[in-house]
Amino acid sequence: MTKAEESRKAAENLLKKIDELIDRPVRFMEVCGTHTVSIFRSGIRQLLPEKVELVSGPGCPVCVTPNDYMDMAIAYAKQKDIIIATFGDMLKVPGTSSSLNAMKTAGADIRIVYSPLDALQIARDNPAKKIVFLGVGFETTAPLSAATIQAAGNENINNFFVLAAHKWTNTALEALLNDKDIKVDGFLLPGHVCVITGEEPFAFVAEKYKKPAVVAGFDALDILQAVYMLAKQVKNKEAKIENAYKRVVKAEGNIIAKQAIEAVFDKSTPSWRGLGEIPLSGMQINDKYSKYDVLKQIAVEKEVSKENPACCCGDVLKGLKKPIDCPLFKKICTPDKPAGACMVSVEGTCHAWYKYGQGRYHYGR
Repeated sequence: MTKAEESRKAAENLLKKIDELIDRPVRFMEVCGTHTVSIFRSGIRQLLPEKVELVSGPGCPVCVTPNDYMDMAIAYAKQKDIIIATFGDMLKVPGTSSSLNAMKTAGADIRIVYSPLDALQIARDNPAKKIVFLGVGFETTAPLSAATIQAAGNENINNFFVLAAHKWTNTALEALLNDKDIKVDGFLLPGHVCVITGEEPFAFVAEKYKKPAVVAGFDALDILQAVYMLAKQVKNKEAKIENAYKRVVKAEGNIIAKQAIEAVFDKSTPSWRGLGEIPLSGMQINDKYSKYDVLKQIAVEKEVSKENPACCCGDVLKGLKKPIDCPLFKKICTPDKPAGACMVSVEGTCHAWYKYGQGRYHYGR
């Protein structure tokens, strides 16, 4: 039997077990945008029994970044002595009236980087310029941002700054669980986040809210195994945190990465697209490294931020609506011309529906 045949047989076995365990309609939320893409790409939504619904949550960092942040980044991009360094998927995210892509076309110096360390090198190479790195992401990208800030401090580099928007994933889950409109029976926890944090930060899901949760990997079998474990908990009326990704995720997480975050960032209360302000859900640069916090070092004026009232991105991020429920989806809003952040990133729910959305969900389930 080939490896592909073995995988197919294992998938069929898991699907059969899930079907046998679940005797009522259930909704499981995948928190991670990478899970969303993997689920669509592998057709898992179509393979699962009708009674099992997978719904996407606020697991895309680009998607949850509100217009207020984008407008601030655009305001900095307008300054002639500033170079903006950013991950590529931030370029098309719409602000209130513009985008970084539009600013770049108009002549702003905006450079795509693959790591904050690349931005630090730009600072070394351009001592007469001020380099502002857009620090967007969850616990997975925050440690490298922290390490880069520490490196800038060790080298006493004075023209490197960060516009920080790193966020804690577990706080978004608690905000969802406190929303009575959101009906979820269990959670697929993000494997790459748990690589950094370990399982403990998500313990409240089971202990406080009595919901099952499983740390999941990213290939089809990983995800099906996690769904099976959730189904088993539902069947047995259990609520606990389980790890289906033990080959990568350790209970204690990555201690060095966590120490880097703790050394550079304090917790803050930022705004999330669709979820509003969530207490202690953000990471702001602490006083020790405040010379690298662009908000504290370079004052700019930005426009009054507004969200597009026709865009359903906020409700999509909460699992209250599917992309096809949005009047802009595929009509005005496409990956080439996104009207909302959920269509921009390859991990965005709307982008995934646009690219892969077929089957029963596409036609209205």
